[in-house]
Parts: sequence; C-alpha cells; structure tokens
Amino acid sequence: MGCRVLLFFHYLCTRLVKKNQNPNKIKMKKLFLFCLFVIFSIGQVVNGKVNQPLTGNMEDEDTEIGNFDFLYEDDPNYDEVFSRTSILMDEAFSHLGKHYRSGAKGPKAFDCSGFTSYVYKQLADVSIGASSRDQYAVNIPINRSEIRCGDLVFFTSPRSGRKVGHVGIVVDFDPVTQDFTFIHASSVSGVKVSSSSESCYVKRYVGARRVQL
Repeated sequence: MGCRVLLFFHYLCTRLVKKNQNPNKIKMKKLFLFCLFVIFSIGQVVNGKVNQPLTGNMEDEDTEIGNFDFLYEDDPNYDEVFSRTSILMDEAFSHLGKHYRSGAKGPKAFDCSGFTSYVYKQLADVSIGASSRDQYAVNIPINRSEIRCGDLVFFTSPRSGRKVGHVGIVVDFDPVTQDFTFIHASSVSGVKVSSSSESCYVKRYVGARRVQL
C-alpha cells in the first residue's frame, strides 16, 4: 500500500511540472502532497500495530491464566467430591452462630465433636466417631499439604495437654502457606469460622483426617 501511494505522489508531482505552473506554487503543492503522504504512512503503521492478529503468545497467556488444575487433586470423581463438599459446607454454615454446650450433639447447640459428627451425619448418614479423639483415631490420616475443604482438623485444648481436644471442618486451604480456615464449635463463641494462623491455634495443631464416604 505504501508503494502505491509513493507512485501516486510521484505522478502528481510530474503532472504539476508538465503544466508549467508557477515554481513557488509547485513547491507548495509538492510540500502539501508530501505532508499528506507522511501522515498517511504514519496512520498505516499505527493501524498495523493496533490491528495485529493475535499470536501464539497471547494464546499461551490465556492458557496459563485459565489453568487452575494445580489447585485440585487428579481425582476421577472430582465432580462427585465437589458436589458432596458443597452440600457439607451448606450444612455446616447453616449452623453458624449457634451456641456451644458441652456434650451437645445439635441441632440447637453443639460441642466441637458434636458439631462435626452432626454435619457429617446429615451428609451421608455416616458415623465419624463420637469424640474428637475418636474422630482422630478412626478416620484417614492425611498430611497437612494434602488438606482440602471438608477434611477434619484437630487441635489440643487447654485441658487435653498434648492430646487431641478440639476438632473442626476445613473450609478453605492455601497450598502455598498451608494455612487453612475451619468451621467449628468454639467453647467461647459457638459455631464460627477461624484460621489456623491465629495465635491460639498455631501451636495447638495436631493433625488432619479425611472421612471415607
């Protein structure tokens, strides 16, 4: 396109000379036409940059941005697991704010193990153990790096010494820091959401368990 414009510019200049016009007028017209050519050329360059077709690099960026598979396990039953976990969380959060009462198994009040056992009972009519120590003993041991939403997490309590004395259900897990949030029946505030990074839980963490459904 640029070559065609250049040839057209040359043709106009030639025509001006052939007509024996005033030299000053010819120079002015040449200058005017030259300016038009420059403006047109710059416009073509800018337009070319703006309208460049998407390259493979953009496709690679989109693929990288949309690739969140590393956040999940390579589980062939992922859809089923996700569905069960959603139901579990809905049940757990439906009791948010309910009061703590020692030995209570719900649904109006809970202690920590009463809360976790009640929530799982509603999901799959499965018994995960009566006390926090039972739940720690009978369910599947997992490493902290393997924690995912719905797992049970265990802590010591002021009266349990170094043994398990408290339990909650994981809400969210950060694979980078390995911190997690969990919903549980707190003896002070009732059913609430807490974080493993809170000072009162950092040193009390004992381990995690997965319930086999």
